[in-house]
Amino acid sequence: MPRPNLGEFELLVLLAALRLGPDRAYAVSIVDEIERRATRTVQRAAVYVALQRLEKKGLVVTRLGDPVPERGGKARRLVAVEGAGQAAVKDTRSALMSMWHGLGSALEDSSQ
Repeated sequence: MPRPNLGEFELLVLLAALRLGPDRAYAVSIVDEIERRATRTVQRAAVYVALQRLEKKGLVVTRLGDPVPERGGKARRLVAVEGAGQAAVKDTRSALMSMWHGLGSALEDSSQ
């Protein structure tokens, strides 16, 4: 069975979750990681929607963590990337690298 295709934002969410790890990846930390590394503004609601899609595709699983005092005793919903999610990231990376290969001269700025 072919692996699901990833959209750009889904890929960013998966990469952030992988970097953070299953004990530190949750919506707010994923937003912060994407904003810091990709230097783009991210809406928390967009991360929630992406996580729902990724979970439906079987690429991530979520679980409630321990209650956190700074959240008034509420638990965070932690995100773990499944093996299928890691494989989808690798497949996407391979496809992008293949598409990038040989484009160096085509992407050079000719106005300089």
